Amino acid sequence: MANNATKSKNKKPNWFRRVGAKFKETFSELKRVSWPKFTTVLKTTGVVLTIVLAFLVVVTGVDSLFSWLLGKL
Repeated sequence: MANNATKSKNKKPNWFRRVGAKFKETFSELKRVSWPKFTTVLKTTGVVLTIVLAFLVVVTGVDSLFSWLLGKL
């Protein structure tokens, strides 16, 4: 008898119930997030793209320089 009581006590909820509960928690947490304004998103996206382009130019320049130097050898 004691075994049956401990088995039912330790039994996990159904997989679908656990997934449903996780989605519920996620959506309730997303409601509490303070989202940035669209203009802020555009500005930061512009900054990121500018930095990425700058690094692209630098890496391409260094690569071209090394290719040219190795071609001279």
